Amino acid sequence: MDTLNPQERSERMARVRSKDTKPEMRVRRLVHALGYRYRLHDGKLPGRPDLVFPGRKRVVFVHGCFWHQHRCPRGARMPKSRPEFWRPKLEGNRRRDARVVRELRRLGWRALVVWECRTGPADAARLADRLIRFLGPRGPAAAVQGTNTSSGATTEFDGA
Repeated sequence: MDTLNPQERSERMARVRSKDTKPEMRVRRLVHALGYRYRLHDGKLPGRPDLVFPGRKRVVFVHGCFWHQHRCPRGARMPKSRPEFWRPKLEGNRRRDARVVRELRRLGWRALVVWECRTGPADAARLADRLIRFLGPRGPAAAVQGTNTSSGATTEFDGA
């Protein structure tokens, strides 16, 4: 049973944002402070990645743990009301995420998924290290030369 009436639930769900979320803004500030420049939400790419690095052919997705079903306490939670609606919706989000990454890989792009639970202040140093490894050397010359030779098409930052 939902603890909110339909009007209250509608108002709450309307406040859920898909862009410019707090975790995304934390990642954007960190990436900028590291000296990288990027484009936002490129509609020409599958999945409208949160951060796009065109010269590097790299994208970063900042996923909310609940909405994209991360395997952390927040992501593992299933709503008690209307499970017949939520289960297929959330599973569909995971399938779409996997499809988007496959499409990006086919187009020659690499993707990094950063989970909401790994964007807090305690994770900043590890996240910065992971972003640097993923994006490669800073500066426009490095992007054009394609000096980042790490393999693999998709990576997830899960704090490790």
